Amino acid sequence: MDIITTPSYEALSKEAASYVSRKVQKNPHIVLGLATGSTPTGMYEQLIKDHITSGTSYQNVTTFNLDEYVRMNKKNPNSYYAFMEKHLFQHIDIQNELTFIPDGMSTDPQMECSIYEEKLRKHGPIDLQILGLGANGHIGFNEPGTSFSSRTHIVELTDSTRKANSRFFKDIDDVPTHAITMGIASIMEAKEILLLVAGANKKKAYEQLLYGEVSEDFPASILKKHPCVKILADQSVLDTSSIIA
Repeated sequence: MDIITTPSYEALSKEAASYVSRKVQKNPHIVLGLATGSTPTGMYEQLIKDHITSGTSYQNVTTFNLDEYVRMNKKNPNSYYAFMEKHLFQHIDIQNELTFIPDGMSTDPQMECSIYEEKLRKHGPIDLQILGLGANGHIGFNEPGTSFSSRTHIVELTDSTRKANSRFFKDIDDVPTHAITMGIASIMEAKEILLLVAGANKKKAYEQLLYGEVSEDFPASILKKHPCVKILADQSVLDTSSIIA
C-alpha cells in the first residue's frame, strides 16, 4: 500500500481530487467507484472547482456508487442519490445514464443486487474505486463479519453505523436499518483503490488496518491483499493527542 499523510483534511481533499482529476484527464472513459459520507465531500468540492477552472470533462465517465439505503426514495435528501446530485453530479458535465446507484425503492431488493452486479460486469471493471474507512472497519456498508467473497447484497446496519450516520437525520430512529451495498469481492475487482481516512475518530481503525491481521471481523483489512491501494490520511489519525470518539 502506498501511504500519503496530509497535514489537514483540506489538504487531503485537494490531494485526492488532484489524483482523481489526473486519472480522468488521462482516460476520459474511466470507470469510477464513488463513496458517500463526510470524508469524500471535500474531494468532491475540489473536483467541482477543477471542472470549472480547468475544464476537466466527465462527459464520457461512468460511475458506480457503493451503496444506497433500502426503502429510501431517491428524492429524499438523505438518499445517496440526492447526496451525489448535491455534492457532485449537478455541478459537472457527467451524463445521468452513466451514473449508477442501487435502487433503494426496488420492490425486490435481492433482484436489485443481481441487477447491479450485472451492470458492474457490463460497464466495468472499475478503474479507480474511492473508499472511506468506517470506525468499525467497514468499507461500503460491509460490516464486520461480512464474507470477503460477498457480491452486491443487502446488509443490516449495525448500531454503531446507524449512530454514526444519524448526524444526517433528524433522529436516529429515522436512519434506515438496511442498505444495498457493493460486496467486498466486487470492490476488490477494481483495478485501483483510493482510501481516504480523516478524523480522530478513525485513528483506532486506521491503526488496525495498518498493523492488524487480515480478518472478516475487520472488513477493510482485505485491502492489504489488493495489488494497488493508495491511502490518503490526514494528520488527525496519527496525532497521539487526539481524543478518540
